[in-house]
Amino acid sequence: MKNSLLFLGVVASATAFAPAPQQQPSTALFGGGRGEATTLSGKQATVATVQDLLSKSEMVITVPASGIKVPQVQKLRQSLPPGTTAKVVKNKLMARAIEGSTYESVGDELLKGSNLWFFIEEDIGGTIKSWNAFVKECGLKDSHEVIGGNIEGVNYDAKGVEAISKLPSKLELIAQIAGAIKAVPTKVARVTNAPGTKMARAIKLAGEKVNE
Repeated sequence: MKNSLLFLGVVASATAFAPAPQQQPSTALFGGGRGEATTLSGKQATVATVQDLLSKSEMVITVPASGIKVPQVQKLRQSLPPGTTAKVVKNKLMARAIEGSTYESVGDELLKGSNLWFFIEEDIGGTIKSWNAFVKECGLKDSHEVIGGNIEGVNYDAKGVEAISKLPSKLELIAQIAGAIKAVPTKVARVTNAPGTKMARAIKLAGEKVNE
């Protein structure tokens, strides 16, 4: 009995001083280090998802993904305008997704390192504004500048993306055109009505003079 108690005490002491298992860094942002995302079917599903996003996108923009924590990227996604999707895609899977699409030229320059991609349906300016606010808040402004982007099959560097983001969006252009079209009948009415008003006044004055 004493020997059994002594043995249990030695085991308990050894366990108490055993090193704690090291916690592996989270890979959720990059699709996970294991599980379905790394299987053939998982990779095929990722490629199909990216292809669908590309088919709806007016522009794609890439920024560095390294150093961004999962909670941070979740907060970033919440701040993006409607129609913009942020997704980390491995270069090999992105290369497969863009094959045969208008974004095929992305592979020439932008598939380098770990990339977070923005798939933008229409609000390019709003997307860049959200990203700039995010990196400023997280202290990543100097290390996480925009890498580049692609619109209509043409790659642009950071300065080009910034310039494009300042252009009016499709919705803004439609609103401007609609406003201009709406103003045309009003202006025409003013021009056509003005002579008639003056003529009516002249006829009235002439009639008054005849009656005097």
